[in-house]
Parts: sequence; structure tokens; C-alpha cells
Amino acid sequence: MSVGLLAVVDDILSAALKASAKSAGVVIDDAAVTPQYVQGLSPARELPVVGRIALGSLANKFLIIIPIAMLLTAFAPWVLPWLLIVGGAYLCFEGAEKVLEWFGFHHADGEEGGRDEKRLVMGAIRTDLILSTEIMLIGLSNVDPDLDFWVRLAVLAVIALSMTALVYGAVALLVKIDDIGLKMAKSSSADVRHTGMRIVRSMPAVFRVISVVGTIAMLWVGGHLVLANLGEVGWHPPVEFLHVVEHALEPAGPIVVWLGDTLVSAIAGVVVGLVIVGVVLVIGKAFGRNLSFSEGHRAPHGETD
Repeated sequence: MSVGLLAVVDDILSAALKASAKSAGVVIDDAAVTPQYVQGLSPARELPVVGRIALGSLANKFLIIIPIAMLLTAFAPWVLPWLLIVGGAYLCFEGAEKVLEWFGFHHADGEEGGRDEKRLVMGAIRTDLILSTEIMLIGLSNVDPDLDFWVRLAVLAVIALSMTALVYGAVALLVKIDDIGLKMAKSSSADVRHTGMRIVRSMPAVFRVISVVGTIAMLWVGGHLVLANLGEVGWHPPVEFLHVVEHALEPAGPIVVWLGDTLVSAIAGVVVGLVIVGVVLVIGKAFGRNLSFSEGHRAPHGETD
């Protein structure tokens, strides 16, 4: 009995490892996107906020994504591409908002103060829902359909737990590494103090890079979701264009193909996102609302009203 149980556990872990490997790119995107949500918070609130977002991510996976994915794959698999299009469009919208902020198009509501923690956490959990959906659906698509229902469910549970621990463990390290640097800067060793000060001085630049990478990741993943799944629902020209670009770049090697795919997807993400932002603003104006371009921000850093 114990041997049989160990064999089942081994099958589950092996299948989870194989399936989750295909999701590596999205996991990196998730880890790059999330740290920008805790920028500007007091140090004492950083880890609690990351913890709340991580719990929200687990709730997304176990209460929403896995049950719906299992039901839809059994009874209505044709719905999944439409869900991914909607999710991709939302990521494009968020990414386009941030691009507009880079160029000074702030639509804040005029309130002074820091970041609204509740809105910030909810915004991060909504973004996580989209990225986690892609992670779990990619995982599900790489699980052997001949496996027993409960084994497939267990595989998805392992993927959900391991991916959440990996992403939010990395996020927690990123947001607290400056505190580690400060502690090192108080060391009695001159070399350790020097390293600690270099870490502290580098963190603003690191977070700026993370913010840019996170925004590009949202546009890239969102654009690719929209392009790929429009083909799945019957409109093939966008994804066919993507394939043409990939084939044209094949002689230059896989890295150049990946860069070309990423660039086309990100451009598509910007276009889709800007269209949605325009529609949202027009609707907001029609109802007399001045909608904000930012999740959890009361006012841009360094500005007052």
C-alpha cells in the first residue's frame, strides 16, 4: 500500500514538474510585475502586503481557476480561449495605463497621500488572476489527459502551491533586499559594509528596472494571449502574422525568434491596451467620472495637488 502511494506521489510530482516547466516564462513575468505594487509603502507594510497578495493568489488558483478549468475542460472547452482573450485584454489595459503614466498622462483623483493599500492589493490580485490563469492553463494543457481525474487535480494543486511559493518568495526577497543591505552596512567588516551600501544605493535603479520589465511583461503576455487565442476562436490573421514573423527570423536563431515574437506581442498589447483605455475614459466621461490610471495610487510620487 505504501509503495503504491509513493508511486502515485511520484507520478504527481513528475507530471507537475513537466507541466510547470512550460509555464516558466509566465512565472518570470509574474515575479517581475508584482514588486511594483509595493513600491512606496513603508518598510513595515511591505511583507504583510506581499503576504496578502500571495494569499489572494492562492485563493485565485484554488477557489476560481482550478475548479473552473477542470469543469470547462470537461464540459465546455471552447470557452477557455475566450477567457484568455478577456484576461489578455485586461493585462494590455493595465500595461497601457502604465505606459501613459511614463509620458505624464496622469488621471489621478486629486487626493493627497500615499498609496491606498486596499486598492493596491486588489489590483495586484486581479493582475495575478490573469497571470495565474495562464500558468494553470498552460500546466493543464501539458498534463497527460489519460491520467485519473484526481491525479490531474493533485498535479494542478502542486503546480499552484509551487508556483505561488516561487513567485512570492522571490518578490519578498526583492522588496526586502534593501533592508538586508542596511543591516550589512552596519557590520564591523569594512567589506560587508561596502557591499551593503552598494546594495542600498542600487535598489532605486533596480526597482525602476523591475517596473519597466513588469510593464513590458504585462504588454507582452497580454498581447500574446489576445493574438494566440483570437486564432483559437476562428480569427486567424493576427496569429498568422505572428507566425510569419517567427518563420522570417528562424535563420537568425531561437533567441532572435523569441525577441521578435515578444516585440510583436508587446506592440499588439500596447495597441489593444490604448484602445481599451480610450473606451474606458470615454465611458467614464459619459457618466461624469474622472477615472484613475493607476492601481492604488493617490498621486504620482513627488507631486502634490
